[in-house]
Amino acid sequence: MTVGIFRPLTEITELSDANFEQEVLQSDRPVVVDFWAPWCGPCRLIAPILDEMASQHGDRVKFTKLNVDDNPETASRFNVLSIPMVVLFEGGEARETVVGARPKSHYEGVWERWLQAA
Repeated sequence: MTVGIFRPLTEITELSDANFEQEVLQSDRPVVVDFWAPWCGPCRLIAPILDEMASQHGDRVKFTKLNVDDNPETASRFNVLSIPMVVLFEGGEARETVVGARPKSHYEGVWERWLQAA
């Protein structure tokens, strides 16, 4: 029996300083931004959680990630001082911020109103 690797049905969009405005702030739906870096162990721990949530809720909320090392302008703009930092934006504004690695249930609780089906 072959064990498959979890692949999200919805791709997580890679953000940059150049596309952040268009992909996040001008989005017509809520956007989760995972501020991360490749060297960050806790960032790697939450990546599968966010992948799974993107597969489950990607029709209502857009899931994205921004490498803070490669995009210092945006990281500075949003005062990213500790990673992982995951922010839900709606209407061009940061609505909910979670700093540090948390279990899936924590993210679901914080973002409940956006994740629920309309």
